[in-house]
Amino acid sequence: MFNRKIGIDLGTANTVVFLPGKGFIINEPTIVALSQPGSTVLAVGQEAKEMIGRTPDEIVAYRPLKDGVIADYYITKALLTYFIAKATPWFSWLKPEVVISVPAGITQTERRAVVNAAKEAGARNAFIVREPVLAALGAGIPINARSGHMIINIGGGTAEVAVIALGNIVSWTSIRVAGNKFDRAISDYVKKKYGLAIGEQTAENVKMEIGSAMVTKHKLEFQLRGRDLASGLPKDIVVNSNEIAEALAPLLMEIAESVKNVFNVTPPELVADIMEKGVILSGGSAQLGHLPEFFERFLGVPAYVAEDPLFCVAKGTGLILDHLDAYKRTLLNKR
Repeated sequence: MFNRKIGIDLGTANTVVFLPGKGFIINEPTIVALSQPGSTVLAVGQEAKEMIGRTPDEIVAYRPLKDGVIADYYITKALLTYFIAKATPWFSWLKPEVVISVPAGITQTERRAVVNAAKEAGARNAFIVREPVLAALGAGIPINARSGHMIINIGGGTAEVAVIALGNIVSWTSIRVAGNKFDRAISDYVKKKYGLAIGEQTAENVKMEIGSAMVTKHKLEFQLRGRDLASGLPKDIVVNSNEIAEALAPLLMEIAESVKNVFNVTPPELVADIMEKGVILSGGSAQLGHLPEFFERFLGVPAYVAEDPLFCVAKGTGLILDHLDAYKRTLLNKR
């Protein structure tokens, strides 16, 4: 009765936890706040994110995953301990089985680090599945079909492009260009054009409110506040969506070029399938305004945003959990 199964989309920016029968129970930033010296964990998730830019020097907020893989083992273990404990009833003495998403290009060493961190954090068993497969499952793509499907999963740390057929990845690429770099590009643009320094959370708010992949006739505007670099005093400015599109253009072109490279190494029959069906966009950054139009214009292929793109990978872990015994013999054993 209390045998628990937990799906964890361990993202660079956000972690989403899925429980069979309950759905998404946790969606919090992948951040841990530590006190220095001593590296004592003070806060995890949303509480830790709220400390960014607002804490004294002895309190440091860390993102333990860099470009989708573990950059700090100790902090990642603390993060997983927090999420597993939050998803497990206090009265349950059985350790849960956990399915965790990882980037497509993860090495065996990195894979072992994730498994070991999960087990030390309280998991009985930890199963690792590559993100594009989970994203495709969560987006409703029939991954076991003979025909090819392309998924473009743009998260916080990485953008992963994969062609999937017969239950496995046929061709793929992963680049370290995604939501976090979008935020930095916006911050750098505002600094260069307006001489205004803005924080990480402000840049993210701008992206979420008026972010656009293309210049449009109907501009959206956003008022933001930062520190004027000339006077050192607070200052308000108004930016528009076309300016954000200009700031993000080089990064979006990098992602589009990576998609083109995947097409170049994909068998022609599967390319024909994708031309007919289009490409599917998933991940939190797939919510950027006018992104499907951008890819359609650059690639000449229809593009569609999956339903609830932020939760596609987590949904995929849920589907794996529903049929865990079957997937243990197939998908979970593929390296």
